[in-house]
Amino acid sequence: MIQGIFQGGSLWGGLVSGGISQLKDTQSLTAGQMDKSQYAIQTSENVTGALGVMAGIEYGAILGTTIMPGVGTVVGSICGGLLGNTVGRKVGNEAGKRLVNNRITQGVAETVDEAL
Repeated sequence: MIQGIFQGGSLWGGLVSGGISQLKDTQSLTAGQMDKSQYAIQTSENVTGALGVMAGIEYGAILGTTIMPGVGTVVGSICGGLLGNTVGRKVGNEAGKRLVNNRITQGVAETVDEAL
């Protein structure tokens, strides 16, 4: 089943969703509208949101097909993708905040900033 997530429509759905969000956030960072910490949190959110979209499309389609083949597949894919995006983004946002606010990783980030 995991192999199915990384091919076909669900892969493209996740890549497009995450890619567009990441592009917008990168533009905000370069325009000075977002700091590096917030960018790191948003990047984490974009990645997990994309994974959520991929999984949601796949599993939503399976559930929809089980309930009503054909129409259920389409409706399940859409609902699953939306739900997967929402849950994935919430998880990624929280994980990103914890990572950025961790004392251990703050020292690493400061060292990288100094090197650049």
